[in-house]
Amino acid sequence: MLAVIFWLGITLLFLDFTGLAADYLGWMAKLQFLPAILAGNFIIVVLLGLLTLVFGRLYCSVICPLGVMQDGFAALGRRRKRNRYRFSPAKTVLRYIMLAVMLTALALGVGSIFALIAPYSAYGRIAANLLKPLWIWGNNLLAFWAETHDSYAFYSVDVWLRSGLSLGIAVATLAVIAFLAWRNGRTWCNTICPVGTILGFLSRFSLFRPVIDTGKCINCGKCARNCKSACIDAVNHSIDYSRCVVCFDCIGSCSAGAISYRRPAKSHKPSAGDIEDKGRRAFMAVAAAAGAGAVAKAQVKVDGGLAVIQDKKIPARQTPVAPPGAVSHPHLVRHCTGCQLCIASCPNNVLRPSGSPESFMMPEVSYERGYCRPECTRCGEVCPSGAIHRLTREEKSAVSIGHAVWVRDNCIVITDGHSCGNCARHCPSGAITMVPMVPDNGKSLQIPVVDPGKCIGCGACENLCPARPLSAIYVEGNHRQREI
Repeated sequence: MLAVIFWLGITLLFLDFTGLAADYLGWMAKLQFLPAILAGNFIIVVLLGLLTLVFGRLYCSVICPLGVMQDGFAALGRRRKRNRYRFSPAKTVLRYIMLAVMLTALALGVGSIFALIAPYSAYGRIAANLLKPLWIWGNNLLAFWAETHDSYAFYSVDVWLRSGLSLGIAVATLAVIAFLAWRNGRTWCNTICPVGTILGFLSRFSLFRPVIDTGKCINCGKCARNCKSACIDAVNHSIDYSRCVVCFDCIGSCSAGAISYRRPAKSHKPSAGDIEDKGRRAFMAVAAAAGAGAVAKAQVKVDGGLAVIQDKKIPARQTPVAPPGAVSHPHLVRHCTGCQLCIASCPNNVLRPSGSPESFMMPEVSYERGYCRPECTRCGEVCPSGAIHRLTREEKSAVSIGHAVWVRDNCIVITDGHSCGNCARHCPSGAITMVPMVPDNGKSLQIPVVDPGKCIGCGACENLCPARPLSAIYVEGNHRQREI
């Protein structure tokens, strides 16, 4: 039941478009292992480590949403065939290779790599790209029904594809994880997931764990055939605690009462499937190297239903625009897990997944469907990893994430000879001034001039510029965000 509560809470964080869920459930995201590490929240990391040392891998079976989702698919597979699992030796080499890849990526600041395999990030992309559109469509149906009954209890929300590549990766990840779980249970957790490997190392020394009483065991093998982690060797009456996720399925399936969750006797011998000393030394070496490296680096719309408005194209920015509070693009890359919770929560449709190899699937700011309102602080409020710092409304309105650049050849004042001034009228910081195109000619058409010292990079000018397909004014990212 607790696992379901955590799964529902995390999922609602990604589905919610009102901002209410983050106020009450945001702490659940901050309990996730990798975001806590990247945020430097070592109190959470230590608590999760202690939880594992006392009770085993409860994090994997209760707190991790990807683990709970796997149990759902595994349950579907169990309906197909009961007593279908069997013991298999641990894929130790593969586990440590995947762990080494993630730790090396962390040390080098290559966030796009660990974002692909980190469990919370993988689930976040599935929820944001696959579940949220279904949630919004359901909401829109309710809004349509409510409107027909003169009620405004619901309001319609746009459904749009932020990134086809991110959607494809989410679909592929879901397909692979669902197939593995449906067929073999917790294969992903105990083979691919680096967090599972780290906690598996600690869980070998857990104070409480499932223990087989050989005096009561009748060698029926039901425990092994019901173990979704494939970690029970019924022949030798041993359990590989590095892979056990403490689901208690073995205890529930044992008709002889030979398995109990308790503190083992001192004479209890390590199981045959436990990680070898060689693998343990490899773990410590990779962790030490990674730690040293980390320290060293520190929809088409219409105009009044008459004329089709051409969609805008994204300008070629020399420097990506990072979300407000991200400090800089390198800081974002070093700390972001790519979970896309900020993207799913953005009420202004400004954030979308990056397609750049350096920041793959991490958030970047673009203004085709909206602009970053100075009073909105949602992304920093929901970020669990510290990649986007939480700002007050006062701080947000004074943070410059970029500066506007006017492109003369795109401006309708130049191309069409028509007066405009839309960018200046809507600039919230007063950074744009209209001046005569011909100096000292009061009757001349006016063109915009940008004061970079006042510009906060909100993108109102770019979003509301009538020029198509490229705006005549766009935002170039700052190398480092600053206060104005």
